[in-house]
This record gives sequence, structure tokens and C-alpha cells, in this order.
Amino acid sequence: MKKYALTLTLIAASFLAGYAVKTSVDKNEKEPMKKVTGIGGIFFKCKDPKAINQWYNEHLGFDTSPYGTAFAWRDAEDSTKKGLTQWNPFPEDTKYFAPSAKDFMINYRVENLEALVMQLKKENVTIVDQVETFDYGKFVHILDPEGNKIQLWEPAE
Repeated sequence: MKKYALTLTLIAASFLAGYAVKTSVDKNEKEPMKKVTGIGGIFFKCKDPKAINQWYNEHLGFDTSPYGTAFAWRDAEDSTKKGLTQWNPFPEDTKYFAPSAKDFMINYRVENLEALVMQLKKENVTIVDQVETFDYGKFVHILDPEGNKIQLWEPAE
């Protein structure tokens, strides 16, 4: 009798565990993965980044450094979360935007960069490099259909 009860308990536990896993998987399939959550930065080529930084500082009040400036903001849904959008001029001969021949690059903030890269690969999006991790987040570069290089950034929270 004990063996029968133990077997019945194991079957019931297996059924419940399978149901819980299936429900979890079904729930994940129904909720679309968040992709871009905002603009992380705007980068552009110019003849003289130092002069451009100075002009924007003098005429538009940008608090510039050799790396441009960062605009601080708060999340609309959770005002305790802060974010930054980076604005940065680059020398016109920079190779940082390669393989794109364009004079600009936009950085988009994302959640779960690795999962997004896996999804983009399935969708045959050109992934330029590997995900790199720094103290301030994870990065990867992709190309859109017109050859614009796009930087995807998952900020370190």
C-alpha cells in the first residue's frame, strides 16, 4: 500500500511539475520580448569635434567634454530609475562607424541583449561583432537594411 501511495504521489508531482513548466513556457511565448526601450546615444562625424563641442556649449548650453555630453532623464514608468542619453561628435575620419559609410550612428537602449541578439540572428539581421561587457553595460553592433550601423546597449543597472 505504501508503494502504491508513493507511486501515486510521484505521478501527481510529475504531472504538476510538467504543468508548471508548460504554463511558464506558454506565458513566455505569449509575452513579446521587449526590444528597444529608448535612445541611448547619438553619434556623428564632424570635421572638428573640439570646435563642435565648444559651439554646442556656447550656443546651446551643452555641458560638453571631449566625449560630448550626456543628458540625464528619469524613466516615465518608474521615476526612481535614471537614464542617460549620450551625444557625441567623432572625427570625420573615424573608423568606429565601419562597416557603415554613414556619418552617424544611433545607440538604442535594450533589455536582455543576449536574447535579442539570438532573435535578430534568427531574423537574418547582420550582427557586426560580438557582445562586449563593460562596467556600464553590454554592447553589440548591427546593420539595418541600408547599411546604417546601430549600437545596441543594455545598461548595467
